[in-house]
Amino acid sequence: MQKNKEKNTIKNFTNKIICGDATETLKKIPDASVDTVFVDPPFNLKKKYANSDDKKSSEEYLEWCYSWIDECVRVLKPSGTLFLHNIPKWLVYFANHLNEKKMFFRHWISWEAMGAPLGTTLLASHYGILYYTKDEKKHKFYNLRIPHKRCRVCKEIQADYGGKKISMHPFGTVLTDVWTDLHRIRHVNRRDKHPNQLPEPLLERLLLMTTEVNDVVLDPLVGAGTTALAAKRLGRQYIGIDNSQEYVKLTNEKLAEIKVEKSNGYVYQYNKKGQTKTSVNKNFAKEHTIRDDDIVIDKKKLKDEKGSLYYDFEMKKTKK
Repeated sequence: MQKNKEKNTIKNFTNKIICGDATETLKKIPDASVDTVFVDPPFNLKKKYANSDDKKSSEEYLEWCYSWIDECVRVLKPSGTLFLHNIPKWLVYFANHLNEKKMFFRHWISWEAMGAPLGTTLLASHYGILYYTKDEKKHKFYNLRIPHKRCRVCKEIQADYGGKKISMHPFGTVLTDVWTDLHRIRHVNRRDKHPNQLPEPLLERLLLMTTEVNDVVLDPLVGAGTTALAAKRLGRQYIGIDNSQEYVKLTNEKLAEIKVEKSNGYVYQYNKKGQTKTSVNKNFAKEHTIRDDDIVIDKKKLKDEKGSLYYDFEMKKTKK
């Protein structure tokens, strides 16, 4: 009996990428053992995945999604957070299902991502991220800020702030639920062989917003490994699941290159291993998220926003 109990402790799953069916593997993870769950499933748009059917009927697709959503809810701690990434067509169903599960709605995050024209309809230009918590009040949340937008030529801050620029926060405005500063990885030479690879800064932002160092982060459809990579880089524990040995191998190879950063704010470029060409996103940190109460700001360095600025912060104990 003791042996079976030991097999089901969360330590047997953390910092591993597991090859297996999402729902069946999730059933082995103990109740209330995970801090944050992020899931980015196939969108049922007939894309080619290594070992997944992306051509289900609507009924089959929703039944499949509900099976792993229910398990994700079960494994979340009482203070846990759930993020579901998808197109609006499916998120409305997911939201209704989570409401029935007595989860608490926090936000619908709109992440700008221009699509292709599809005839007589509005041009789809965003993905959605459903943000739910298991408890209405007892959940982790940290205010994030995004640097003020500046003119590319003169570097002057664009917004007037009602004539009160002198009072603005030196590192920008509080993050909203509409994100226009993070972008899809469109270029083939900057992405892995996966049809739906997300940019790591997207996951970094979500994890900085809802987790602390050493928290357990779960992605039951880990794909190209973005969630696990972001979690490891930020000092969180991770659990990844995928039914493709190809994607599991890919993720493990990338994880081997990741080192824990000393700061929660830093420059990240979309360059793959071995790529020598400078990324077009070399100035990405100008729009990157930082967590306000985790860092000491050296006001002498606020005259510009050079990349080196993001490495020079001193960590403080997170406020409770």
